[in-house]
Amino acid sequence: MRVELNELRWLEEHRELTLGELSDLSGLSETELRDLEDCGAIAPVDASAPTQTFAAQCIVTARTAFRLRHDFELDEQGLAVALALLERVRELETELDALRAQLPRWIGA
Repeated sequence: MRVELNELRWLEEHRELTLGELSDLSGLSETELRDLEDCGAIAPVDASAPTQTFAAQCIVTARTAFRLRHDFELDEQGLAVALALLERVRELETELDALRAQLPRWIGA
């Protein structure tokens, strides 16, 4: 099997991105990103700042949104619902992992 890397970027967890940078890295337009912001899928670090910046983690959400929109042709509302459900699944998986870690080893096996 041959693996090709078309684009590889390493971002620091605490780095902040402008809307333009987020657009470039995610494949979504600035308008689409504003729609994600309006539905609560992404949020600026400081909404009251004159120039809004976004946490690097927003790239994951924006790229997921790009793939969902492309693969399933979702509109804004469908995209918001899909992203909310995916986030809920992540939260539940994290909670389940924490609960499993509390079990004695022989019960969790």
